[in-house]
Amino acid sequence: MRFVVFLILAMANAQADINVDLLSKEARQQVSHFAAELKTTLQTGMASGGPVPAVKLCQLEAPKIAARRGDGGWQVGRTSLKTRNPDNAPDAWELATLKLFEQRKAAGENIATLEATRMTDTEFRYMKAIPTGGLCVACHGETLSTPVVEVLNRLYPQDRARGFKKGDIRGAFTLSKPVAVAK
Repeated sequence: MRFVVFLILAMANAQADINVDLLSKEARQQVSHFAAELKTTLQTGMASGGPVPAVKLCQLEAPKIAARRGDGGWQVGRTSLKTRNPDNAPDAWELATLKLFEQRKAAGENIATLEATRMTDTEFRYMKAIPTGGLCVACHGETLSTPVVEVLNRLYPQDRARGFKKGDIRGAFTLSKPVAVAK
């Protein structure tokens, strides 16, 4: 009888592990598609006139892109220790994870590999660090042009997402999925 109980518990744990692995894979795919679409949108804005049109386009399109990525029960977004939009402020788990990402980067880990997962009774959560690239510093860098500062001040009066250098952690993609949907 004990063996049967042990076997059932082992199978349940194995199933939970499989679900976390599967959900992690799905989350990585969501991030990949979201990041690619967002980057294409920003490149389009930059090509149409530089960082000012890119900021305006990002403000309009980023929430729509995140909503489109929310298929299959996923909630998709971005957060940071220094947010541009206060609606994207990190919750407690995201804040702790962002700080852990900074520690892992300081210890020499590659930003592109920084990710974290969390499974609770009600939801699966996933975060992946966003490295600051060359395209990012035009609107998030240490030195911004006057027109960029003006448009940021107008569109994002509470903006704190400035002062980044290439290679910094800009923030993270953050995803969640209800467990009921995940099973």
